Amino acid sequence: MTTLGLTPEIAHVTVPQRGSTAREPIAGPTLLRGNAVHDEQIRGLVQQLFFRQSPGLVRHVGFAAVDAGTETAQLCLDVATVLSESGPNDVGLIDARLRSEPLQTSLQLTTANRLDASWLLAPRLWLAPRRKWLDEGSQRVWDPSLSRLRAVTLEFDFSILCLDPFSWLTTRLSQTCNGVVMVLAANKTRRLVASRMYEQLRRARIPVLGTVLTERRFPVPAGLYRNL
Repeated sequence: MTTLGLTPEIAHVTVPQRGSTAREPIAGPTLLRGNAVHDEQIRGLVQQLFFRQSPGLVRHVGFAAVDAGTETAQLCLDVATVLSESGPNDVGLIDARLRSEPLQTSLQLTTANRLDASWLLAPRLWLAPRRKWLDEGSQRVWDPSLSRLRAVTLEFDFSILCLDPFSWLTTRLSQTCNGVVMVLAANKTRRLVASRMYEQLRRARIPVLGTVLTERRFPVPAGLYRNL
């Protein structure tokens, strides 16, 4: 079972005006999440990250693992799903990964006919594939690609950018959102590596909004934790 904990360090940023491009609505799959404890943790994460700060302060957030072996696709989907259920706002789950398999493949989602347009996963929840902003087959990010990625985020009231594990490329793509949540793995992530990631993001003037701890195992049944 996964445990999540957010330590916000929200910085003041200016959110650009929302843009718009074409989307392709299709019937999406039923999105299932984990157990009740996991769902409660996700809801708490969403509330703390998006709704406990000044209105409009944080709307577009990237999630990036510190370690290469830590998967964040399901976490991003869970956060985006709960966020889309929290109000009448459109939420975009954006594939901002270049060194991983497509997000829809990782999540085993049925793809739309077009892979260069967003499609509907659930009410108010859209998935934006990487080909919507990145040229097919490209492994480099130029300024036009960053501009297109930024435009995709602004199609939605809120967006979750699923990023590759930490690298210089992650830092560059993070410039398109309001900040980054660092994903750490219990008993795996080294403090020194996490500190280096934090410092690199800070030097690039990218707000680190907090940390999420995953892959932590509870020694007692989950039901007991709900009564603590």
